Amino acid sequence: MSLEELSESVTDRYSELGEQLDVELDRETRNELAMLSVALDPEEPDELVRRAVHMLFQTTVDTGKLDFHLRSGFDTTYDEYLSGMTYDEMAGDFPQPQQNEDRRYQF
Repeated sequence: MSLEELSESVTDRYSELGEQLDVELDRETRNELAMLSVALDPEEPDELVRRAVHMLFQTTVDTGKLDFHLRSGFDTTYDEYLSGMTYDEMAGDFPQPQQNEDRRYQF
């Protein structure tokens, strides 16, 4: 997999998700959402779900888990995805000058 394939996959998944997402809640999740909803009093419970996705995303980025999974599946990192270039492309391929080993110790 590659950076281009990751970009295509993200674009495709973004389209698939659309504007709304129906999510089934298990008992534990529903209980936790109810508690957060009472404590934080958002206008809609949807706001808490959006915040949760942002928080999970940030935590996954900060801990390096996102890069681990991207490297495993697409051989790229989130920074490479954001820049649209791999580290090798960013650094360029600078040729090293040929050194004459015979003259290395001559003054």
